[in-house]
Amino acid sequence: QVQLVESGGGLVQPGGSLRLSCAASGILFSINPMAWYRQAPGKQRELVAVMASGGRASYADSVKGRFTISRDNTKNTVYLQMNSLKPEDTAVYYCVVDQNWNAIVRGTPASWGQGTQVTVSS
Repeated sequence: QVQLVESGGGLVQPGGSLRLSCAASGILFSINPMAWYRQAPGKQRELVAVMASGGRASYADSVKGRFTISRDNTKNTVYLQMNSLKPEDTAVYYCVVDQNWNAIVRGTPASWGQGTQVTVSS
């Protein structure tokens, strides 16, 4: 059974930084693409960043240059470093995994974490 446990969310002022972590179990972590989605109140879920097993990464235009996804295959953990945060980054952030990159991009990955709240406000 796949388990994804996110941590690192919280309240931060505009311009600040946060690092989210997602610890995975029940999968062969090193061979699977991993990604972060987010959902703000009243808005559709948005793919923020995705990283292939080999390290290739892709980002939403709204976060390019500010967010960085990374992974540590020795710890079965994926990270999302968020810098220069804006109020519009406020959302629940979800870690996801699927063997199929396209399933992640389509918004139908096999497994989701429980989510962690990020609030950007002064």
